[in-house]
Amino acid sequence: MPAPRAEGLLVPPGQGRTVRTPAHHVTFKVTGAHSRMASSFEVVVPPGFDVGAHVHTRSEELFYVLEGELDVLAFEPLVRTPDNWQRWQSASGNRVVRATPGTVIVVPPGCPHAFANPTDAPAKMFFQASPPPDHERYFEELLEIFASGGPPDRAAIAELRSRYDIEQLTPLRHGP
Repeated sequence: MPAPRAEGLLVPPGQGRTVRTPAHHVTFKVTGAHSRMASSFEVVVPPGFDVGAHVHTRSEELFYVLEGELDVLAFEPLVRTPDNWQRWQSASGNRVVRATPGTVIVVPPGCPHAFANPTDAPAKMFFQASPPPDHERYFEELLEIFASGGPPDRAAIAELRSRYDIEQLTPLRHGP
């Protein structure tokens, strides 16, 4: 008997499982159930959201800005100050940039990175994380923390990030 034919995955526009909170919303497009290589998400970044500078030892990430503008960082700074990553500079002179639609950011393991929406309008990006499914689980649990209302529980976020290979370098912030 011949082996069954492999089938791909097609996710139409507006489709995928979406997890929403007032601080963030993420639509799962491709999960570890469909890919051995990467999980893929569409992420709406509200005004005032700052993921905070952080680094992964295992994960590789790709960000593609679809709509709006984001300040982004993807380099090792001369000094990792614990407060404002937007002022960081690399040994080669790289600085934080304003990413507009069409901008691609690739982050290898071990590279500090961050994004923030400093504008008054939401931004949207396509985000891919490898290997799956860690970021899927991380997003689900992070959004549960945000859904509890009020200011984010920083201790819960710190514990969550440590479980999912995220070393937080500067604080996560949400809201204007």
